[in-house]
Amino acid sequence: MQKAFFVLIVIVVFAFSLQAQVEQPLKLIRSIPLLGLHDGDFDHFALDPDGHWLFLAAEDDSVVEVIDLHSNKLVQTIKCTETPHSMAYRADLKTLFVVEGDEPAGQVETFQGKSFEAAGHIKLAANADSSIYDPSTKYMYVVNGGKGAHMAESFISVIDTTSATKLTDIKIDSDSIQAMALEKSGPRMFANLVGKGAVAVIDRQERTMIATWPIGQEGKENTALAFDEANHRLFVFARNPGKLIVMDSDSGKVVTTLPCVGQTDDAIYDSASKRLYVAGVPFVYVFEQRNPNFYKLLGEIPTAFHAVTATLVPELQQFYLAVPHHGDTDAKVQIYEIVR
Repeated sequence: MQKAFFVLIVIVVFAFSLQAQVEQPLKLIRSIPLLGLHDGDFDHFALDPDGHWLFLAAEDDSVVEVIDLHSNKLVQTIKCTETPHSMAYRADLKTLFVVEGDEPAGQVETFQGKSFEAAGHIKLAANADSSIYDPSTKYMYVVNGGKGAHMAESFISVIDTTSATKLTDIKIDSDSIQAMALEKSGPRMFANLVGKGAVAVIDRQERTMIATWPIGQEGKENTALAFDEANHRLFVFARNPGKLIVMDSDSGKVVTTLPCVGQTDDAIYDSASKRLYVAGVPFVYVFEQRNPNFYKLLGEIPTAFHAVTATLVPELQQFYLAVPHHGDTDAKVQIYEIVR
């Protein structure tokens, strides 16, 4: 009996040892300290398409941190007029567009040149938050209005970044909109309608909502969103319960679901590697697409307090994760190497 018990213990220890030796899909290689920030959340990253800069919105500190991607060092801190949430950078104009503001009003503030000096602003409704940039038209789509502005409906404002003007508002029947995704081969845009537990399908040319796909039967509080256009798959992330919901982007049909981290703000799909990165607490989840209907969890990488903001830089094969200041722990950006 004792011998059998001893053999069992050896097998269990050996199994845990093997598990510990399994290489994770992300490897932490360095951290960039962000000194001087107070306790508070980060919101979103933005990438210079020329690969020089990485921008990070420190919303509770009302600043944007500028990271040099060549040296992986913080090189500048931009002071914003209001609370920054999301951004787009026009390298050809050397202009950064920052979505700012909670109440009483929102705006897109512009910063120009190498010194990122304030250059102007575009007025929006209160609760300006998420945004997405379309490089084909040079338009920026910005969420504002809704519950945070004490309004029953929300707007997706169309900003012409060339003239730095607002063209129009797309009215959306929802009091809360989060992440968006653009179709490159057509005019559609997808948006998470958090208040309705659904995904909106919007025609960017007609500037109107053409369909609503409910996900309430699978989960609630859908915040992050990613898109695999080649395989017609939309990745929707619910917080309650934590779940990855894979939808057919042509029909809105739910193809499959997988357990996932619930507390997340950013998800990135890399079409080259067919991997899906989900920044969350207590783990970054990494999934691999084996076929459009089947996804395998490759790893769970432990993270820090409220580290839910991340981006992928495919050219460098690096994953950047923002870790907020908390207690005695300084804010930083952790850089992970992609492991194949």
